[in-house]
Amino acid sequence: MESINVLFLLSTFLLAVDVKAQPNNSINVMIPLGSSLSPSANRTSWLSPSGLFAFGFYPQGNGFAIGIWLVDQPQNTIVWTAYRNNSPVTSKATLDLTRDGKLLFRTEEGEENPVADVSAASASMLDSGNFVLYDNSSDVIWESFEYPTDTILGGQNVSYGKDLVSSVSGSDHSSGRFYLRMQSDGNLVSYPVNNTDNSENAYWSSATIISDNFASGVHCSANKISDNVAAVTTDPYERGAVGRGGCSNSYTRSCGRPGGYGGSRGTSGGSIRLSLNQRGLLSLIDCNSSIISVLVNNSYSGDKETTIIYRAILDSDGILKLYSHRFFGNKSSEMIMEWSSLVDQCDVKGFCGFNSYCLGMGFLAECLCFPGFHFVNHKNKFLGCNDKFSVDGCSSSNGPMIPHYSTALPNISWGDYPYSMVRTKQENCESSCLDDCNCGAALYMNGTCNKYKLPLRYGRSQNLSAIAFFKDRRNGDHHRSNPKILMDGKKKIILILSLSLGSIACLCSVIAISCFFQYRRQVHWYRKLSENVNVGFANDFTLRSFSYNELESATDGFSQALSTGSFGSVYKGSLSIGSVTDRTIAVKRLEKFEEEGERKFQGEMTAIGRTHHKNLVQLLGFCIEGTRKLLVYDYMTNGSLADLLFKAKKRPLWKERVRIALEVARGIYYLHQECEVHIIHCNLKPENILMDDTWTAKISDFGLARLSVPNQTRTTMGIEGTSGYSAPEWQKKSLISVKADIYSFGVMLLEIVCCRSNIEVNVSTADEILLSSWVYNCFVVGELDKLVEEENVDMKTLERMVKVGLWCIQEDPALRPPMKNVILMLEGTMDIAVPPSPAISYS
Repeated sequence: MESINVLFLLSTFLLAVDVKAQPNNSINVMIPLGSSLSPSANRTSWLSPSGLFAFGFYPQGNGFAIGIWLVDQPQNTIVWTAYRNNSPVTSKATLDLTRDGKLLFRTEEGEENPVADVSAASASMLDSGNFVLYDNSSDVIWESFEYPTDTILGGQNVSYGKDLVSSVSGSDHSSGRFYLRMQSDGNLVSYPVNNTDNSENAYWSSATIISDNFASGVHCSANKISDNVAAVTTDPYERGAVGRGGCSNSYTRSCGRPGGYGGSRGTSGGSIRLSLNQRGLLSLIDCNSSIISVLVNNSYSGDKETTIIYRAILDSDGILKLYSHRFFGNKSSEMIMEWSSLVDQCDVKGFCGFNSYCLGMGFLAECLCFPGFHFVNHKNKFLGCNDKFSVDGCSSSNGPMIPHYSTALPNISWGDYPYSMVRTKQENCESSCLDDCNCGAALYMNGTCNKYKLPLRYGRSQNLSAIAFFKDRRNGDHHRSNPKILMDGKKKIILILSLSLGSIACLCSVIAISCFFQYRRQVHWYRKLSENVNVGFANDFTLRSFSYNELESATDGFSQALSTGSFGSVYKGSLSIGSVTDRTIAVKRLEKFEEEGERKFQGEMTAIGRTHHKNLVQLLGFCIEGTRKLLVYDYMTNGSLADLLFKAKKRPLWKERVRIALEVARGIYYLHQECEVHIIHCNLKPENILMDDTWTAKISDFGLARLSVPNQTRTTMGIEGTSGYSAPEWQKKSLISVKADIYSFGVMLLEIVCCRSNIEVNVSTADEILLSSWVYNCFVVGELDKLVEEENVDMKTLERMVKVGLWCIQEDPALRPPMKNVILMLEGTMDIAVPPSPAISYS
């Protein structure tokens, strides 16, 4: 008895004394309000002071989940997951500790899910693996330890109402097939999910350990053991045995109401908890932190150079296990399984699904189907098996249509109750099941025939003096076939096939005749249509040559001027083109093409007319009469991009500006790469971006700077770029390439972002005069919000557009990205490096 008391005191000491088995850094790293995490950001997690635990985003499946993990090699160990049954999120998701103290999980679609429904002043990831939220008084108002998933760590408890639910697998941390419950009777029991929590479904219970401790008197050595101890059973699955053992009422009077599952016997269930301390002591304790029962007592405490972290987990196989993670001074580590509640996976009820059985020993068991069944999913055999033929019952007075056969399998058992138990011989048991339409399987054991309905559950292979018979309809050579029934079945099948084939033949004949007459009717109408068709519709799809007088009349003598550009003036007119009457047009009268030959000019216009893109202004036709050259375009009803950005009373919405930037980029990419003859615009500016009636951006004046030819210079092309938009190579008389358009687009992109011209005199400070210089300074100091005033702007999109614009206006053309990469970066599908300072061009 003295040795028993010593053991009890030792266990109590291990629970109460805080020994440094793992780092205990008293200086917690506080996470301030306004902090944020994202899989695509530089910060994806918040670390504990020791760096051994992290809270944030971790990879799961094809996306990411939010949780806490132990930082280890070769892979991290997940110990807690938020919203574990939600689908993985994309890299666009965020986790924000907002300014008002909410810990919010935001998906890419904008859905907000609170991780903790409190208002905090700060947060911290502790070295214990506990993520906590504090109020203004630095008191903990929420902690992850209070909401366990499948794991508890040193210093964590599991109380009544807080189940541990296993994960699906080591890589999928959503809820699995088993749970561990601290019951109201003070007993810790494991069950398969989707079953009632009674002794028939339980497969492990702390009552076995409590019973062993009662036998030695350890867990109640400091208290009077009640007279009811004799009633404790060693079978944890027997109804009524679960949780009946305990101390007398005197033991529990300080923890609330006495009694649990059995009236006055046992400690108050609501006060008993599963506890794991930092020394690896896994035990059941009461509300006074007194040990009720020790599940496992690990005595290894390590040394000064070794850090040990203990972790208890209800593993995906349904077994409660205790692991230790040892981190050594040389940065190496190892993981050791210290204890498991069961040593055989086949002892876990529900380890294999319906109509299957568990085969094997230890932690390498496998699931197999009963004879006549097949796996529901071959990739996940734990889901169980189905009968390929399905039982058709007793629906026919003449007996079953398809005969049944029997397959015997020894040393098999399962966990259901039979609906019939009859003492008989073995051969009679087999035939009795075959003749009984309700019988799916029979188990003959100890001279008794037990018949069962399907499905069968909790099957396993074990050494029993029993043999199982399964009703099987796959084996056609069995002796129990019925020739008369088979012949009747064949006759019916032949009759059905004959009627079916005859009906199909008649149907095909009707369809063939209908198709023939339909074809003749269509040919008749086609001929009639060909004779009367108006071929004038073709004019809608070809470039038309106009006379000067025709265009002069259409524009009322060129009376209504729309704009004056680098290549001439534009006038509004109205003309009938093709099938469209009174079509509004814009006529550009060219002023710098007198030296062009008529044939060469017509060839260039034909090439330009072949361009078709939704972000290009459509060229409808042209006029060539001596030195008079005119182009006819679709009329754009909503003016230019310059009007929209610089003259409108109200700024365009941010989403509209982002859309317009992408539309212009796609139009430029088409000119550079996708049209039949590659074209360099050479005069991109907001005045040459026109808006149609749906506010779609369309590029105009393309191709007028001549078709793109290798090794062109400013001199050979004979044109001037617009001041502020032309690339530095114009000043240097260098080779002109598509990179000159990319420079102009970069300047326009920054103007679209800020809704102001690239050079603005009326500004508050001198730094803001030149737009590119001001934007770069704001980017460097992280004050991009100054560029968009009080607009509702997506800051990530803003930063992306600014970085793209700064790359496009680099002085060195080689640094400017090609137009395809510009589009990918604007769409967010390509990463963008930090751009260097652009050399400012005043050309």
